[in-house]
Amino acid sequence: MSDASDATEDDHSDEEIAEIREQKREELLSEDTPGEPVHVESHEQFDDLTGGDGVVMVDFHADWCGPCQMLEPVVDAVAETMPATVAKVDVDDHQAIAREYEVQGVPSLLFFADGELEERLVGVQDEVEIGQIIERYA
Repeated sequence: MSDASDATEDDHSDEEIAEIREQKREELLSEDTPGEPVHVESHEQFDDLTGGDGVVMVDFHADWCGPCQMLEPVVDAVAETMPATVAKVDVDDHQAIAREYEVQGVPSLLFFADGELEERLVGVQDEVEIGQIIERYA
């Protein structure tokens, strides 16, 4: 009988944890994330975006890149639903930024947390994997 009550308590605490996570995600989304990708226009803007508090995912891409085009809907969804700022950097327009961060292939996703580069992914990724990384630092 004790096992059944323990299982109920465990389920309840899992539900509470999930509810707390959802509340925190909603708070973070309402605070500082623009809800759509920010197209980087200058090195200064890039530094401002990545140097602050919170999580920032930077999508290094190129217009001519097929995999980048495949990733674009995922990047848009992440910007809309995740507690992170999403920045897009066109590697052809901003070669100096790409060189500084050693971007050698596109698409490349760099994840910054509180101003520090934490992780990078190269190639097409799915929303679940990206979400797990963002949640790790949110």
